[in-house]
Amino acid sequence: MRTTPRRAHGAGRALSRAHGMRRALTGALLAGVTLFTATGPAVADDPSASASPAGEEAGPTEAGTTFRTATALKQGQRGTAQASTGDYLYWVFPADAGQRPTVEATVKLPESAARSGASTWQIDVYDGLRRRQACQYGHQTRKAAADAATVELSCVLRTVRSWSEPWANDPLPGSYYVRLTVAGLPAEDLGLPFGAEVRAASKEQNGAHDVDGSLSEPLVPGVSIAAPGDANASAPRTPTTAGPEDGWASGWWTDRWLWTVGGGVLAAFAAVLGYSLTRGRGRPAHVPPGV
Repeated sequence: MRTTPRRAHGAGRALSRAHGMRRALTGALLAGVTLFTATGPAVADDPSASASPAGEEAGPTEAGTTFRTATALKQGQRGTAQASTGDYLYWVFPADAGQRPTVEATVKLPESAARSGASTWQIDVYDGLRRRQACQYGHQTRKAAADAATVELSCVLRTVRSWSEPWANDPLPGSYYVRLTVAGLPAEDLGLPFGAEVRAASKEQNGAHDVDGSLSEPLVPGVSIAAPGDANASAPRTPTTAGPEDGWASGWWTDRWLWTVGGGVLAAFAAVLGYSLTRGRGRPAHVPPGV
């Protein structure tokens, strides 16, 4: 059986159309994979994963002894202090919406010869309303043996939300207080000198934890502390804790925009591909052009 030129021409056009659709489908799949893999995972709740510092810098060399005298600490800084066993040490750092803060502390214990027994150390984290925040992961309380030189503590908080119900205890944007103290030791060891190092850092959780709402003001000290009858109630208040270097969030950007745009691009590719497939199947390959 001999193939006529007209049939050969139609078969060639069908083959070319099939190759074109295959290329379009491959391009759409590659574009989608590239877009979604570039955004990274929305949630990574690995208990062993700690916040990666963006560049550690020298921090303060002292700590406060109350909430009001807490020493300001930027995220990524390492604060140090020397104190006596039994003292309460306080630091305060800012955390914004979408961040999951991690607090790490190292206690350099007194010489073992001066200690009479084991001791238990603990760190607690409070938000701007001085509500104690629970740790998702980490070693918030640890016992140090009588001959131990150091003890490591850590606390991974829940992701900071941009808004929450008044009755909830969700972490909100603002200041976060770190309190380090000894929770148990022999009475004769009270007053022995020890050293402390504290560091706070956050991991961005992106739009997976976004909610429809935001605070009018972050929960930082000094924002709304005037009494109703105070003559200076309308005067601007200067927070005692500096906020993030790039300002508090409450902006329009979120990685949800990437997912929305990516979905639109994939939908457009799917529409073009579907139209091409439908048009190609509706026209017999042996019918010459123009008929």
